[in-house]
Amino acid sequence: MKVSDVPLELTDKIFQIKFNSDQSVEKIISYFPLSEQERLMINSISGQDSFSNFNSIFSDTVSDEEWNKTKEQIKKRFQNELFDIDN
Repeated sequence: MKVSDVPLELTDKIFQIKFNSDQSVEKIISYFPLSEQERLMINSISGQDSFSNFNSIFSDTVSDEEWNKTKEQIKKRFQNELFDIDN
């Protein structure tokens, strides 16, 4: 699987995808927990039907509507906080 294989509305919710040396998906980290349907979509695209190593930065669940309204703020704030860790 390549990141470009994942639909944009889903990659937007993903912070990081880690791959194994054979290019299979090792771990997916999203901003908020992905829905069951989104997980199934990723498994289908990756060809790894039993993949389950989904993680999220935040534990709250948000609707697509909430995500679309606030995603830029959330991403910017998260990136800023990451950079401030070194200070």
